[in-house]
Amino acid sequence: MQVAIQGELGSFSHEAAGKVFPQATILPCAVSLDVFRALSQGEVDAAVIPIENSLAGSVVEHYDLLLKNDVAIESESLLRIRHNLIAVPGSSPDRIQRVYSHPVALAQCRSFFEQHPAIEAVPFYDTAGSVKQLMELRDRSAGAIASIRAAEHYGGEILAAGIEDNAENYTRFFVVRKRNDVSVSPDADKVSLAFNVENRPGTLVAALQVFADQGTNLTKIESRPVQGKPWQYVFYVDYQLSRQRRADTAIEQLRLHCSMVKELGRYRAAQRPE
Repeated sequence: MQVAIQGELGSFSHEAAGKVFPQATILPCAVSLDVFRALSQGEVDAAVIPIENSLAGSVVEHYDLLLKNDVAIESESLLRIRHNLIAVPGSSPDRIQRVYSHPVALAQCRSFFEQHPAIEAVPFYDTAGSVKQLMELRDRSAGAIASIRAAEHYGGEILAAGIEDNAENYTRFFVVRKRNDVSVSPDADKVSLAFNVENRPGTLVAALQVFADQGTNLTKIESRPVQGKPWQYVFYVDYQLSRQRRADTAIEQLRLHCSMVKELGRYRAAQRPE
């Protein structure tokens, strides 16, 4: 099985994909657009993408790509994010002058940098990519912040483990396939969809009232601008349901108030890992 991820091998996306598809061959992609292109063109069987971090918020680009492409969410999972200071074997903490990582990872380790003011935080395009570069350059005055998998994959040494500021750091991932390849599980209890409403008073309230009338639990709402149409927005929502029929009824009722409604996926809600 072939599975696409955004980022280098050893990234958190790689770790998330490995938990869902232990035997799969992972195709790393430089940008998210390439992930969806590979999936749409049949180069891979599925993609695993991050959609939301409990501290940093949503990956908004992925919402846009889910809407634009003929794909669907098959399942979701939660991954506990643990950041580690990684260096070339033989280095030591007192030799580190610069630490590279993705800007989000650097921001989630502010306390570490406050405790080590002599170390410069340097933004890089990818957590695992920073370890890959580190090991290629063999620079013992530099370090990287990434996952344990990244250290193992590239042969780095962990100098300090669990340096993130907040232990309640989770990322939610979606498994995405071509829409025709996804069959809804009979125990699905969560729906993701996108809709937009006309720009006039009361339309958004009417749309949201649909969820209340169906007794569904709205767990997330996100708005994104419509490209090429200033001040128009698409709303992305997640909601939980007790019966499959309620999801169909909610979508039917939404169409009465919305100019566009697209179901992005119907799946089982992920449980937080221990």
